Amino acid sequence: MEAPRARARRRARLGAAAALALALLAPAQAAATAGSSGLGDPFFPQAGNGGYDVLHYGLRLDYQPATNRLDAVARIEADPTVNLTRFDLDFRGPPITALRVNGRPAAFARRGQELVIRPRRPIPDASPRFTVRVAYSGTPHRITDPDGSIEGWVRTGDGAFVAGEPQGSPTWFPCNDYPTDKATYRFRVTVPRSHVAVANGTLVRAATEGTRRTYVWRERQPMTTYLATVTTGVFQVKRATVAGVPSYVAVDPSQAAGWAAVSGLPAQIIPFFAARFGPYPFDATGAIVDAAPAVGYSLETQTRPIFPGAPGSITLAHELAHQWFGDSVTLARWPDIWLNEGFATYAEWLWDGHTGGATPRQHFESDYSRPASDTAFWNPPPGDPGSASRLFDQTIYERGAMTLQALRERVGRSAFFAILRRWASAHRYGNASTPQLIRLAERISGRHLGRLFRDWLYRPGKPRARD
Repeated sequence: MEAPRARARRRARLGAAAALALALLAPAQAAATAGSSGLGDPFFPQAGNGGYDVLHYGLRLDYQPATNRLDAVARIEADPTVNLTRFDLDFRGPPITALRVNGRPAAFARRGQELVIRPRRPIPDASPRFTVRVAYSGTPHRITDPDGSIEGWVRTGDGAFVAGEPQGSPTWFPCNDYPTDKATYRFRVTVPRSHVAVANGTLVRAATEGTRRTYVWRERQPMTTYLATVTTGVFQVKRATVAGVPSYVAVDPSQAAGWAAVSGLPAQIIPFFAARFGPYPFDATGAIVDAAPAVGYSLETQTRPIFPGAPGSITLAHELAHQWFGDSVTLARWPDIWLNEGFATYAEWLWDGHTGGATPRQHFESDYSRPASDTAFWNPPPGDPGSASRLFDQTIYERGAMTLQALRERVGRSAFFAILRRWASAHRYGNASTPQLIRLAERISGRHLGRLFRDWLYRPGKPRARD
């Protein structure tokens, strides 16, 4: 974000952080035979749910922009991790008209963001998977985050700007809304034939019937819920091949001139980052450039970043860098947000230097020249934002990127980029934590780096030294 089959196989793909979370939850869940409501995140304790692992979301959405009405069916395929007599989904969306588990009607209740489901028959842990089908109709809405920003289903003049970080996805589909539960997706979105519906992944088909047009999108690589989108509007569309993968760009006509100034950059930025971080991780790319001035930020929605207006080159580079750091390698818990934003900010510094602007070293020196009395800049430390309201503070981005430059100066260029490449490959399509990064950096560099990371990530105020 820009500032302001076998269960064993599936669990391996989730990564170490997610597997650990499931293991910690398992004893209590097995005794209660019910999935937990919330995973206890320090900032969003009710986000996510225990007792199962989502494998796939199949979403059928019919949207009327003129009235902001959504008629939808979500089909969720999941793997039980305990014997389930009850489980939750996260859902703040429209009224539910029907709900079935494994094809049978199931009892359910709504309690805040929790959709509590009690299937007619218990779901045994030995079951290879189970399905939940939720039908719902009504008016989706946006929510306001603790920092005052808006997200979720944000209505625009001709459709909806759909952004999910950190807790907006349950406004439009029921899900296990936590970064560690990644899944594949299929979106079937119907809108007026004058409109375009853009989601993640590759476009499978688009077909018109009468006054309506249906778009089918498929995301085959694992994706966490907050990176999903189904943005709709009147768009100009350009399809191409960029850096060897299909590109789909949708631009609001009012933003066409601004986008034209940067439209050729993805074909340069993606190979530039691939040379430093490793291969581009997905089988599609592109962008959604909407007219949503009330939003005030861009978001790295997987394969297709979403912008509330035409972006500049640095913002574009930032969101494309997130495809490696944030989308493919995703944080394991929200307090580690610097792993997304610090890395993407450092990547934009690299791009800036490559194109004749300030180098990472120069960005670092400019920021470090700020006095210790500028506590608004230096706090909170990026590794410990302190509260959900500080999750996207400037320091998470700037001081997070400074941490990486301090690391580069400490270990040298060769070891530094070896760390970044290994980080991107070792946790590809999975989740990771700050302690894992520190261990990796120490292993590759052969140096003790505890003091550096403590000073830059966890100590309030201006770091006393650059190690």
